[in-house]
Amino acid sequence: MSTAVQSRLNAWLLHPWAKPACWVLCAIPALALLAAAFGDALGANPAERLIRETGEWALRFLWLTLLISPLRELAGLPGVLRLRRPLGVTAFVYAALHFLAYAWLDKGLILPDIFADVFKRNFILVGMLALLLMLPLALTSFNAAIRALGGRRWQMLHKLVYAVALLGLLHFYWKKSAKNDVDEVMVYAVLLALLLGWRVMRRGGILAALRVH
Repeated sequence: MSTAVQSRLNAWLLHPWAKPACWVLCAIPALALLAAAFGDALGANPAERLIRETGEWALRFLWLTLLISPLRELAGLPGVLRLRRPLGVTAFVYAALHFLAYAWLDKGLILPDIFADVFKRNFILVGMLALLLMLPLALTSFNAAIRALGGRRWQMLHKLVYAVALLGLLHFYWKKSAKNDVDEVMVYAVLLALLLGWRVMRRGGILAALRVH
């Protein structure tokens, strides 16, 4: 990427409207699902579609959150860091909507049935663990939380995102494997392997060595 293009993109990313624009874009899938629900356009099984799509959007936004650091370094776009927090919070919101759709539309908000299902089916248990681990990340995604925890402890806490991603992928795999439909899961798995592999290489200094040569 040329320096001129990098400068233009960074200028846009640092613009005051960049973050509000990101929030608007993040809301579009939820608004589209809401419009489809009111328009009776969710297909033959509306509950299943809402549960499925909110879960998949949670994964997509989580993967986008993990993409921010590689994008910043490899594309030379430090301004993209401003979008990591909105993307991470959005991933949590879609995960919460995913659980709410399941609890409400599939289980009628009957708590004993929900608890029984969580401990009966492994993929639901793993999904619940991922959602619970996302909760402290969402609650500490504000500047006041960073100041209260201190930068080092905040960074350590937010490393839970890697566990969340792995649990989310496992949840998705177990759900899809029951129907012998894992092609899409493999795409997510490869992308996650690349994102985590980049971090391992960076920590080991391999990327820096490659840049030198």
